[in-house]
Amino acid sequence: MESVPTVPPIITSFRRLPPVRQDMLIATGHLAVGSGLYAGDLYAIFGVDRAPVPARFALLAVVCALLTLRRRAPGAALGLALVPLGADAALGLSVPVLLVCSDHLYTATLYGSRRLSRAIVTVVAMGTLAVTATLLMLAPDWRMAVGAAFLCVPFAVTPVWWATNIRQHKEIAEAERANATQMARLAELDRGAAVAAERTRMARDLHDVIAGHLSAIALQSEAALSATDPGTVRTVLTAVRENSVGALEEMRAMIGLLRADGPAEITAPARLNELPRLVESARASGIRLDVHTELDGAPLPAAVDLTAYRIAQEALTNTAKHAPGTVATVTIRHTGDALTVEVTNELTGEPDGAAGTGLLSMRERAAAVGGSCSAGPSGADWRVRAVLPLAGLGS
Repeated sequence: MESVPTVPPIITSFRRLPPVRQDMLIATGHLAVGSGLYAGDLYAIFGVDRAPVPARFALLAVVCALLTLRRRAPGAALGLALVPLGADAALGLSVPVLLVCSDHLYTATLYGSRRLSRAIVTVVAMGTLAVTATLLMLAPDWRMAVGAAFLCVPFAVTPVWWATNIRQHKEIAEAERANATQMARLAELDRGAAVAAERTRMARDLHDVIAGHLSAIALQSEAALSATDPGTVRTVLTAVRENSVGALEEMRAMIGLLRADGPAEITAPARLNELPRLVESARASGIRLDVHTELDGAPLPAAVDLTAYRIAQEALTNTAKHAPGTVATVTIRHTGDALTVEVTNELTGEPDGAAGTGLLSMRERAAAVGGSCSAGPSGADWRVRAVLPLAGLGS
């Protein structure tokens, strides 16, 4: 197994320092190396140097001091470094000053503005070509031109090329980080939308359980209290018990889905085959109910089956609540590629134009399967009509 290279502790410690202290250490390192080259007489580029060493050291100290600005003001540091570089060139170029100035080129290309970085790349490239071409034309020996070109490579071309590559990699990394942040934000928005949709669905289901079963229980209990015939009382109490058991089963199933410490108990959702029990519950609430079903016997898609049952349940609950003791009709028929659910009841007063939670829940359920649901006066009746398409939905 290939071992992963480790970073030396000294480099790790250096990276942990503040940028200002890092720049000071780099400047100190350049000063120490340059001083060693001056002390060892290893600094001259063109032959023997006759310039005094203290003057060389002073110029080196100036360009090294400017390195403390290498990150805060790289362009200004490079511009100021050109002054001691010119003085050093007048005395005869020396390696220590060229090394420090190459570091200034590197940091200005890396940390400077995009415009400054592009300008440095252009100036270095054109300057190298111009110096080489001029020396080739004017110098008595062509080897001097070639030597000048090779001199530009380590001190000018290489630092700028290296800094340009690092800058491009940093820009790519920043773009990737920005994309990752954006994707994380989009994922967070998607999760929020999913949570909101799930909350809406849960609120709709809770409303169906509470408004459907518990409202029926309240109405049936009132009917039982006012009834005097024992047979009627027994029928109403039987319906109350059935609604109570149904509400408990549905609530237990929903609580099981919300639990995070284990798998939920699977409970079959309500379907139209339970319509007779719903009809008996509505009749026990005091509604005189007629039911007409025109189905071809083919199995319905589960989503449409559940939606049709819930819409019929909500419509009958509203009838028992707002028009008790009236005549109501439930019609369910399969026509073409759609299932139509229609519940009508006699109007007992002026209809309320405000859309309650129940009407909104019916419309949302119908829309969830690609259908539509309308509710409103129709002549002397109040009519709820839902059209639920069957095409494209699996059973």
